[in-house]
Amino acid sequence: MRVSSSPLFSALPLLQPLACPLLNCGCRLLLANGSTVLYRRFSTDRSALQSVIGQNSVEVLGQSYPRDDFTNVTPKILAMVGRNLHNQSHHPLWLIKERIKAHFYSAYIRRSGTPLFSVYDNLNPVVTVEQNFDSLLIPPGHPSRKRGDNYYLNRTMMLRAHTSAHQSELVKSGLDAFLLAGDVYRRDEIDTSHYPVFHQMEGVRLFSNHELFSKVQNGEELSLFECGGQRTPQKQETHTLEAVKLVEFDLKDTLTRLITHLFGEDLEIRWSDCYFPFTHPSFEMEVRFQGNWMEVLGCGVMEQELLNSAGAGNKLGWAFGLGLERLAMVLYSIPDIRLFWSQDERFFKQFRVQDIHQPICFQSYVFSQPLSKFPPLHNDISFWLPESREGQESFTENDFYELVRSIGGEMVEKVSLVDDFIHPKTRRRSQCYCIIYRHMERTLTQQEVRFIHKQIERAAETELGVQGRY
Repeated sequence: MRVSSSPLFSALPLLQPLACPLLNCGCRLLLANGSTVLYRRFSTDRSALQSVIGQNSVEVLGQSYPRDDFTNVTPKILAMVGRNLHNQSHHPLWLIKERIKAHFYSAYIRRSGTPLFSVYDNLNPVVTVEQNFDSLLIPPGHPSRKRGDNYYLNRTMMLRAHTSAHQSELVKSGLDAFLLAGDVYRRDEIDTSHYPVFHQMEGVRLFSNHELFSKVQNGEELSLFECGGQRTPQKQETHTLEAVKLVEFDLKDTLTRLITHLFGEDLEIRWSDCYFPFTHPSFEMEVRFQGNWMEVLGCGVMEQELLNSAGAGNKLGWAFGLGLERLAMVLYSIPDIRLFWSQDERFFKQFRVQDIHQPICFQSYVFSQPLSKFPPLHNDISFWLPESREGQESFTENDFYELVRSIGGEMVEKVSLVDDFIHPKTRRRSQCYCIIYRHMERTLTQQEVRFIHKQIERAAETELGVQGRY
């Protein structure tokens, strides 16, 4: 979500921006419908936006947040806030984002000749817990809220776990069709396809009664809503079945056109039913790629309660979300997600193309030899887990993954739980993890890996309260 001087910004339904000269403050935009929306934006000058963890506060993008018992963001993660890879010209994530934008801009045009969808790609990644969860109908106690799965600045503020955290505020502003892109943050496992910072892009489209039924025979007799309806696998209780089926058809047609635009017309696509708290019915799209079915996005008919609370209760809508890294790794044959964060010129030069639609196949041999040829080094670590305390979150695998990532950095390729054992007499629980070290640009020595591994062992005992078995 970008509020900038980009040429694409001209497509916004904007009458007059109210400029804000202060760094990181809110800027209110006056929309065509007379409403305003507050955009929290930030400068792209990283030297002016240092993020640090102090004794009593966390400073992110020039804003200070008080620390409390929920604070778990790390210096390594804060160092990535503001990098905005999806906005770096000719970065592979930027190329994917621009291709998606170009498709929507050319395929969906208003009668006035302007693009139907507006695009936002520079909203502040620091959001409230209410934005990230409550605004999307994710209930208290839901597993996705766990401290072990998210990066909290404190109990009320966090780094967004999905771009949907901004969905409600954009709908409240009066927007009916928009795309949203940004960096998101989740504590996760460690392997070549998972990283604690990744990038999402999502879309929302809302329909009034007239818009949805205008092309249907006798459409003036049809309605979006019904009274006394029941929730079924096919629809929500307030929606008419005919309205939901039209919205579902439009959603799947829109996404099929997008994915075939990216992957090619001969692509095999299939849909499966799934569950999300903020849509019903909900679907996942899978594509057949290199002989296997691969899930590429989730979508569905937006929960009417969400639209009601955002002031759009007279409309029906759909929403979708996809991962930019997943698409880029497939389209450009990028074998390791860590490469997106590389500073190596040999990586970037392969994506400097004049046409964003130009086919690109990443060549890892320009790093002197293929990435897979750098030998991996395996080191195991075993420990007894601390006993769980009542009222406190027990040790989780993500706690250990985060510690390994903070110490080992980009030298760690993968961490796997290889043994989970409970002593038959003491009932104490022991886990063993295999850590695979492999640098993306050179061969590692056992000496330097062992030094890092020793640091991980010591930190696991002091920070996680485990008892080593090594």
